[in-house]
Parts: sequence; C-alpha cells; structure tokens
Amino acid sequence: MEENNHPENNDPSTGRRRFIQQSLLGVAGAAGAGMAITSTTHVAVAAETTEGEAQTGQDITDEIDVLVVGGGSAGTIAAIQAGRAGARTLVMERASYLGGMTTRGGVCFPGLFDAWGKQIIAGIGWELVKECVDLDGGTLPNFAKVPRNHWMNQVHINQFLYYLLAEEKCAQAGVRIAYHEFPQQIQKTADGWRVDCAGFGTRRRVLCKQIVDCTGGAEVVGMLDLPRLREEETQPGSIQFLLGQANNPGRPTNKGNGLLHAIYVHGADSSNSRTVTEASLTGRKAVLDKMRKTNKRLMHLQPEPGFRESFRIVGETMITVNDYTSGRKFDDAICNAFYPVDLHTKTGVRPKPLKPGTVPTIPLSALIPKGSRNIIVAGRCVSSDRLANSGLRVQAPCMAMGQAAGVAAALAAKKKTTPLEVPLAEIHQLLAKHGAIIPSKE
Repeated sequence: MEENNHPENNDPSTGRRRFIQQSLLGVAGAAGAGMAITSTTHVAVAAETTEGEAQTGQDITDEIDVLVVGGGSAGTIAAIQAGRAGARTLVMERASYLGGMTTRGGVCFPGLFDAWGKQIIAGIGWELVKECVDLDGGTLPNFAKVPRNHWMNQVHINQFLYYLLAEEKCAQAGVRIAYHEFPQQIQKTADGWRVDCAGFGTRRRVLCKQIVDCTGGAEVVGMLDLPRLREEETQPGSIQFLLGQANNPGRPTNKGNGLLHAIYVHGADSSNSRTVTEASLTGRKAVLDKMRKTNKRLMHLQPEPGFRESFRIVGETMITVNDYTSGRKFDDAICNAFYPVDLHTKTGVRPKPLKPGTVPTIPLSALIPKGSRNIIVAGRCVSSDRLANSGLRVQAPCMAMGQAAGVAAALAAKKKTTPLEVPLAEIHQLLAKHGAIIPSKE
C-alpha cells in the first residue's frame, strides 16, 4: 500500500501530535526513573438546557427540525450535515457513543471511497475519516492506484478517536446528542411528528418536522407499520477480538486486511435488545473458548458483534443486484457506491468484484419508504435486494447516503415539504457545497 505524503511543516495538527507524543514520552521516562506520577483533570458537566426545550425532572420536550435516530456510519453524518445546513437537529443513539459498526462493532476499516483510480465518495464522512487518520498519525491509501485487492484501499482508523471527533463535529454543527435513548411511540402531527422516547431516568418528547431513520434495521419505519423486508436467514455477524498482542488502534494488526481477529456469530440478529443480547453472549463465549484453546492472553474485545444484515425498507425505488453490478445511473442519484457483492454465509465469503469501470449509484427514491411523508432512511436499510445490499451496506456508501439524507431532511423542513418533493438540483447543490461528490450522468 502506498502512503500519502503528510507535509509536517505546513500541518498545524502535526505540531499538536508531536507535543502530545513528547509529553507522553516525558512521563514515561520519568516513570521509568522510579518517579510515581498521577494526574487528575477536572471537567464540569453542563446542565441540559437548550432553546426550544422544556425540562421538568425526568421529562424533557424538544422542538426541533430534524430527528436522526441511530448514530452509526450513516446517522452521524446525517446529523452533522443537517446541523451544518441550519436545521435544529438531535441525534438519538441507544449506545453510549457514535459510530455504530465502525466503533462498537470494531469495523474500524471504512471503505470504499475510491474506484478505478479516483475518489468517488467524499464529503463529511471523508472529512471525519481523514481527520481521524491525520490526528492519529496514520496514513491514507493512494487512490490514484487501482489496488490488487479491494480491501487494500480501505482506511485504518482509531475507533476511539473516531467517535471523539464525531462528537466534536456534532457540537460544532449545533447538533445535540441523546445517548441511551430510543423512540417508544411515534405519531403524526400537522407539522411532522411527535416522538416519545425513553432512556433510563429520562422521558423525552420530540416534536420534529422530519425523521431520518439510520437504525440499520429501519426500526422507526417498522414502528410506523411501513413495509420492510428481510430473508429468513441473515448473514452472520462477527465479533472482533485480539489474542496475544496489544491492540494498536488505527494500525494493521495482522497480515491481510488489517482487521482484528473475528469469529462468525451465526444467527446474529440486531432486531431488538433480546436478539442483540443473545448474539453478544454467543460471540463472547466463542472468544473465551478460543482463548482457552490457544492459551493466549485476551488483549482486546469489542463490546458487541458487528451486524451485517437486518430489515431493509421497501422504498419508492428498489435497487437490484443488476442495477448494482451494471453501475446503473439513476436519474435521481444522490451518491456513488463501490464494493464487491459481499454476501457472508455459513461457509464464509467469496466477494464478487465489480467489472472494471463500474461505479454503482444510489437514488434518493431508494431512501424513501414507499408511500411515506416526512421520513427518510440512510445506511444498510436502504431499499435493495439482498445481493445489492451486500455491497451497499459498507461504511463509505452509508456515510454518503447519510449526508444526502441530512440535506434532504434539512431542506424539506425549511420548505415545509417532504424529502422526495425537494428539487433534486437543490439537494445536489447543497451536497456539493459540503464537499460531496455528485454522481456523473455519463
């Protein structure tokens, strides 16, 4: 893999990294000399008071423009984009940090942002990934070169730094975050939605104009009784771990694709808390068995398996595997995608690369649940058949879908309409303003 040059003399973040590294070396040296060093940094937690919000005890009411449910690869970017577009935005995530499968699942190896020697996905997702690599002192692939294997151009990132930066970008965009919460009931209103949510010790009512469902399994769409689909058998999840050597975040850890070790968790289902619990317990038991058999120390373990497949929406457009593998240029395309058809089964996976020059696109109408208003999805629950979804579900296309959904939702809220009725030219214009790559019609 070729490394991009990072001109240190012109990069202010390099100086910051060098200062941190030298400080840590100084501490380590002092400790090595027998000096005991401890330090405590004190920070204050601000009370939750925001314009448009009423708070009484554990009951909170938010009046906002856009509610993003799910803070994974798609949801994080959707929220940042909606906030940057001027929409009052709240992102709700059931876990305690952003990133989804990139962070909780340990797939800290996002791709693919390039195809056939050029970058095809950029925007806010790429900005976050690039900044994460830069601040961590890592390297980026050379997109000008077509790799021998697709995974060679996936980007190694520090998963812990990733969600710290994601939180920072949300704050800078004016996006509020609600961790450990999830919708319990949703009702239509004259202006959009009333969403009653709950977390431990918190009851929150959200009055919003638009919802962006980035839950991975279109869980909000399901709550609204809009159509979803899923096969009886889903792809196995993978629980990531490392035995015998220290985990070095953001760096390759083994020969091959650079991921942590993984064990398939067959039957892994992300549909609800019970099935996620069962998948986590099954995966962790398998790691413990592996540790005992190899007699190696357990050095790293992700908090839950990475899930590949769940419910998908039935959208206004359904992306088929023929659309995907032929690189169909949809009239309402809002982003590119690129990855092999990558269906995991009980016997493993044999990726089917796309033909040279093929770059699939994703239409806006595939993000819209059929017959719906004031709701849009992004991420792996995009309207698609199973084989097409196996290529669409990876992080870079999910980030690109998230940015497009954030734009469409913000504009729809501003115009008092629904995402599918926002002029496509205006969506493209705002996406381009925020660094996204608009699919070519050629």
